Amino acid sequence: MIATLIVVAVLVIGFVYFSQVYANVLWYNQLGYLEVFVKENLTRISMFLAAFLVMAAGVYASIRVAYTSRPIYAPDSALQDNLNRYQAQLEPIRKLLMIGIPIVVGGFAGTAAMSMWQQALLFFNRRDFGQTDPQFNMDYSFYLNTLPFIGFLVGFLISVVVIAGIAGLMTHYLYGGIRLEEKGVFVSRPARLHLAIIAAAFLILQGINFWLDRYDTLLSTSGTWTGALYTDVEAVIPTKAILAVASVIVAVLFILSAVIGRWRLPIIGTAMLIITAIVAGGVYPWIVQRYQVQPSELSLEREYIQRNIDLTREAYGLSDTEVIPYDATVNANAGALAQDAGTTANIRLLDPNVVSDAFGQLQQFRQYYQFPQTLNVDRYEIDGEVQDTVIAVRELNVGGVPAGWVNEHILYTHGYGVVAARGSTVGPDGKPSFMESGIPSTGVLTDGGDYEPRIYFGENSPQYSVVGAPEGTPPVEIDRPQTGNSEEESQTTFSGEGGPSVGNFFNQLVYAIKFQSTELLLADAINEESQILYDRDPRERVEKVAPYLTVDSNAYPAVIDGRVKWIVDGYTTSKYFPYSTQQELQDATTDSLTPGAAALPQEQVNYIRNAVKATVDAYDGSVELYAWDDEDPLLKSWQSVFPSTLKKYSDMSAELMAHVRYPEDQFKVQRELLGKYHVTDPDSFYKNDDAWSVPADPTGGNGSVKQPPYYLSLQMPGQDEATFSLTTPFIPFVSEGGDPRNVLYGFLSAEADAGTGEAGVRSEDYGKLRLLALPTDTAVPGPGQAQNTFNSDPTVSNALNLLRQGASEVINGNLLTLPVGDGILYVQPVYVQSSGEASYPTLQRVLVNFGEKVGFAPTLEEALDQIFGGDSGASTGDAGNVGATPPAAEGGGDETAQSELATALSDAGQAIQDGQTALGRGDFAAYGEAQTRLQDAISRATAAQERMEGAAGGDATEAPADGATAPAEDGDGGN
Repeated sequence: MIATLIVVAVLVIGFVYFSQVYANVLWYNQLGYLEVFVKENLTRISMFLAAFLVMAAGVYASIRVAYTSRPIYAPDSALQDNLNRYQAQLEPIRKLLMIGIPIVVGGFAGTAAMSMWQQALLFFNRRDFGQTDPQFNMDYSFYLNTLPFIGFLVGFLISVVVIAGIAGLMTHYLYGGIRLEEKGVFVSRPARLHLAIIAAAFLILQGINFWLDRYDTLLSTSGTWTGALYTDVEAVIPTKAILAVASVIVAVLFILSAVIGRWRLPIIGTAMLIITAIVAGGVYPWIVQRYQVQPSELSLEREYIQRNIDLTREAYGLSDTEVIPYDATVNANAGALAQDAGTTANIRLLDPNVVSDAFGQLQQFRQYYQFPQTLNVDRYEIDGEVQDTVIAVRELNVGGVPAGWVNEHILYTHGYGVVAARGSTVGPDGKPSFMESGIPSTGVLTDGGDYEPRIYFGENSPQYSVVGAPEGTPPVEIDRPQTGNSEEESQTTFSGEGGPSVGNFFNQLVYAIKFQSTELLLADAINEESQILYDRDPRERVEKVAPYLTVDSNAYPAVIDGRVKWIVDGYTTSKYFPYSTQQELQDATTDSLTPGAAALPQEQVNYIRNAVKATVDAYDGSVELYAWDDEDPLLKSWQSVFPSTLKKYSDMSAELMAHVRYPEDQFKVQRELLGKYHVTDPDSFYKNDDAWSVPADPTGGNGSVKQPPYYLSLQMPGQDEATFSLTTPFIPFVSEGGDPRNVLYGFLSAEADAGTGEAGVRSEDYGKLRLLALPTDTAVPGPGQAQNTFNSDPTVSNALNLLRQGASEVINGNLLTLPVGDGILYVQPVYVQSSGEASYPTLQRVLVNFGEKVGFAPTLEEALDQIFGGDSGASTGDAGNVGATPPAAEGGGDETAQSELATALSDAGQAIQDGQTALGRGDFAAYGEAQTRLQDAISRATAAQERMEGAAGGDATEAPADGATAPAEDGDGGN
């Protein structure tokens, strides 16, 4: 019975394991990436078997040799009597131990070796960089691909020798080959020969290790700067070579001692090797560093600092950064912005980090839909002009789905459509100006062509859904409301190839085990055409089909050729680039918008390339990988490993190319480095007299988290026209725990637009880094100073207090930094949100700052005119909203009260301005009269606000929105 139970248990465990492997095979095969799964796992298995066999064979051979060469007769002694008793006890299981111990140790070794599968594949498929390091003249690929794998092999063989030696030593001791006697330690000749060979092998491997350590100095982070510095070059590298040769000589002495039976020479040699390692490897370099380098550090380290600067910039793609001197003025002159029409027309007023609630209230329509908390910024060509766009996907909200397995996995399977709003324009009432919206979806993004709006694959999709049915079967999936304000839902049936089949009992059993769900075996809704959709997050899908990539933390949606596609950036990374400074990805990419823990891993890198652009179809989950940086040697190596998985970027459609953008996480890593490595002179770099920092986000709450970069359409100095760009400012270096000096020192822009209007043709300037270097003797305000100016300005403060009447909340939007008007302009949208449950933020005012001047008005155009002499010369996206006023309370309200509120706020603003003017000329009587008018306006505004809130009613989530009144489609959406 026990034997039967054991067999059954083994079979059950084996089937469960097999089911997981088989499920993976089905998933990868359905996506067309079975090659990745097979090669990865064959490599892992090969690594396991090789390490297992080498370790197990080494340990077994050592034990076997020690046992077969044991003395037949051993002298009598109390110690030997004890050993004899141990031998007698072990004898019944001796054969089991001699086989079992190597197997167990080999299993551990094999498991550890499996994790090196990527290094093994890179070694056997390595591609040269065509560039060599300045110390050993070795190609960079030697450090990235060859050295890590050889180092692993040497370290593994050393562990084999050490463990085998310990096993042999213990066996010799147990069986009398080595024993303690009155005259000392007795070692039999076979034991002496055995241990001598072990010691010689260890020393030869250690000699190889010493030799490889010479190259490792170029990766050293123990000094002030990364790489081999003066002490390493003049002391450490030569002594490592000496120790390598000495190790081989001592190894030869051990072999000779085993033959001649004398141990004096190898013991002396070993002692000398240890002393040499201590003196030459530690004491001598310390003396050189302490008494030669430190007194003359700059002159001796200058060459090696330059190496660190040059190769760090090379490794992070910073070598071609264009540094532009920018003598920024702080004087705001009339008409100064006329020359920056391309920038001012696209200044983004809609903050994607604030307006999610507005999207939800105006475009959600059902409790089973949701929008992400942070929306995305993209650009679309509308009527021949490219416009910055805030875009989001209306995804399924699993928490809003009625409980029950059928509801959660059969009926509610997908979201519906994208919602997009103009970035530089809002409605007169402060609501987003939608360019794609409603249910059914209508708008400029999808007019004039087929459009598939259903979102089966997204960032908030259910764990799994079962979809599909034979042709002619009535649809059961909840598709969408008939219209935005309809109580009826249309239904649909998934018709793509999105997941493995569960149309047969065996596959149902496999997935029932995988998801621990008996319903997959029993549900009558599952039929012969059913598919199971899972692993639906776009980033997760790319990570699985390209496990060699580090995937950007932000996947963003775009409407491309009639399909909603997620675009995902993938990086090749390494920590083995010579002389390059390491960065921790998670720390470098964390800012005030990073949700919770950073999405990127806690790993050190010193080389990064945006090697791959990937797309994930939101309807069927298909993944396409495009070799974006086709000159990257690491990517070439992976292309050799997985030749059928990567397409050329020339295969990308023109519309896809138009939505590819410069990746955010790579830019964050680069800006961290550029704060210091914009300096290319080693003397200045050594003194750290021109180091910069990324400023803290002045709108981020605690003021200690970095400001995020922002996507903007921007015309940098030297550019012919505005382009979609990723931007960030710099302030002077802030030491840990120090107080920041918040003046602007630099401004970095990466040209983020890859499109040229042609399929497969990439913009020549895509990825171009332009760095504005401001003069350090001009106090141009930084973001923190600009925010403080806004907060302390009495006119702004009084006006914001007005907006807070009636328990409304004032929300500061993102603070944008713009190099325009020959200076630096700051723009911040100001949102107001009432206290009601169905409330959402609406844009009510715009703050601008240039030098010491502040503008504050309902529109950007008016605010700019306030600080640029009454006429900024700018053309802004909200020019048509001049005189805009706050809306009625969400969900309804009294139009008379709304009009009264608008009049009161306008009167209050005028009273504030009149009061400030009166104070400026010392007319206190006029100032008192203005304050009386201000109090009267506040009272009228408060009363109007209260009447509006009292009149509010209805559910904003059910209100029809732009495009929502289009005729209802049939049950399949008409697509």
